[in-house]
Amino acid sequence: MIERTLILAKPDAVQRGLVGEILKRFEMRGFRIVGMKLINPTEQHLGMHYADDPVWKKSVGAKTRASMEAKGQKVTETDEEIGARVRRWNMECLKAPLVAMVFEGEAVIEGGRKIVGATEPKSAAPGTIRGDYSNDSYALADKQKRVLRNLMHASGSVEEAEREIKVWFTEKELYDYQKHDTKLLYG
Repeated sequence: MIERTLILAKPDAVQRGLVGEILKRFEMRGFRIVGMKLINPTEQHLGMHYADDPVWKKSVGAKTRASMEAKGQKVTETDEEIGARVRRWNMECLKAPLVAMVFEGEAVIEGGRKIVGATEPKSAAPGTIRGDYSNDSYALADKQKRVLRNLMHASGSVEEAEREIKVWFTEKELYDYQKHDTKLLYG
């Protein structure tokens, strides 16, 4: 099934000159770039990407709590408070120029997440972008009271991609064209 996905090369990727490598990996896999721009997002823009959703905050908070408790750390915040903190940190880490990209292709969401690698770079497999170019960990991020520096964001589902693409791009900024290798790749 042909899908679209949003990929954000976060400020740490932009500052380290890794945008070309990110773009290359997706194009080499056969995915078609249909939109790309450099943007310095506003607080409002970031608030649309990381929506102030109580369900999301509770879910993220519960996962974070479980992870912290498994490490023997005492947690006094509620799940929603933890989620709100994670949202705030996520927004803060994107307050610098980043590159937003939309790719299209057969199973691009699943394939894209394989290219990107595990969320925690320390745990990401070699051969993935995070595994090859980052070594940050939850432990270090927690110690420094910040979000993971994991180079990029990749949509996790078709629904998430559809919502996120609308946050970062207008329809006029997305292009439809015939890529010459499409027939070779998909028949």
